[in-house]
Amino acid sequence: MKVVIAIDSFKGSMTSMEAGNAAKSGILKACPEANVVVKPLADGGEGTTEALMEGFGGEKHLIQVTGPMENPVTAMYAYLPGEETVIMEMASAAGITLIPGEKNPLKATTFGVGEMIKDAIEKGYRKFIVGIGGSATNDGGMGMLQALGYTFLDCENRPLGLGAQALSHVAKIDDSQVLPQLKECSFRVACDVRNPLCGPQGATYVFGPQKGVTESMRADLDRAMMGYAEVAENYLHKKELSGCAIEPAEGGGVSNSQAGGTIVPYASLPGTGAAGGLGFAFLAFLGAELVPGIELILDAIRLENELQDADYVLTGEGRLDGQTAMGKVPVGVAKLAKKYGCKVLAFAGAVTPEARECNEQGIDAFFPIVRGVTTLEQAMDTDNAVRNMSDTVEQVFRLL
Repeated sequence: MKVVIAIDSFKGSMTSMEAGNAAKSGILKACPEANVVVKPLADGGEGTTEALMEGFGGEKHLIQVTGPMENPVTAMYAYLPGEETVIMEMASAAGITLIPGEKNPLKATTFGVGEMIKDAIEKGYRKFIVGIGGSATNDGGMGMLQALGYTFLDCENRPLGLGAQALSHVAKIDDSQVLPQLKECSFRVACDVRNPLCGPQGATYVFGPQKGVTESMRADLDRAMMGYAEVAENYLHKKELSGCAIEPAEGGGVSNSQAGGTIVPYASLPGTGAAGGLGFAFLAFLGAELVPGIELILDAIRLENELQDADYVLTGEGRLDGQTAMGKVPVGVAKLAKKYGCKVLAFAGAVTPEARECNEQGIDAFFPIVRGVTTLEQAMDTDNAVRNMSDTVEQVFRLL
């Protein structure tokens, strides 16, 4: 019997690998001869770097970068040796949690994200997976590009500063100082939103308010973003005509071409409004592929390879509910497992009545692991959670 385990973290309680290894121990108590494979799991958002680093034995890199309000912060990214890939989260350098006080969307910058990428490039790394959730910024990714060597100039050829306050002054783009190694790099970006860069469904209107964009400033800021995008599109179009464009990464993803050779503006493509327009900068300037987070992570951990001869698949998360059924990590695992006829079992710290919807999405059965009346603190204790996971899984597999 082969069992593949891919469980999301139980936030504040167990990491993905702690939960997976606890489940493995329960299986082996009931079925000592079972072949059990544990994979790290995340959704491409917060915690993804830690999960994959733990699962793959990655190398942690800490670097001091420019924070969202231009204050120094310590950011972290990881290199996964077996995958020859760097994984990082933009929130480590430009996340909204790095701004404890009043938010200033005109000043907030993604410059630190570019500094992380630059540091990895200088260490010789060329393949990147980047999560862009949880941003504090609305600068169209301009700060990241500035850190990578792009210079944005006003109409009098003066270099512009950082933050969204500079967007309305962009008149020209100078790439003479861009890191030449960027042409050797590939970027896959975990992006779970479909919003374009500008307009009523764009970055400023939809995501701006949580970053401090007020109703009085959003029209002007969106107009500034449009102006920045127009200059960028003109610059990129000239690069394409001269044959110097950075080629998009292989493997599909969002593209700027349609049948018949029509050039579609990058700013109108789905996902370009993610992270205050950082999706636009990645796609347009770095040739990135924007991929739904769960798809990107399932591919990165090569889960499908293990499922082809598996009998059972175990997944789960801290709380199984109606939101889980709408496409969160356990359902992503279940849908892939069903492609190979696997039975799918989910384990969670808690389940709600709405979790029944998960049965319609490929999870054959689910089980809460809390085994008696307990306080929240006791249930969240890592030792208790590990023991509860192992004991619950053991009893399920004794029945199987």
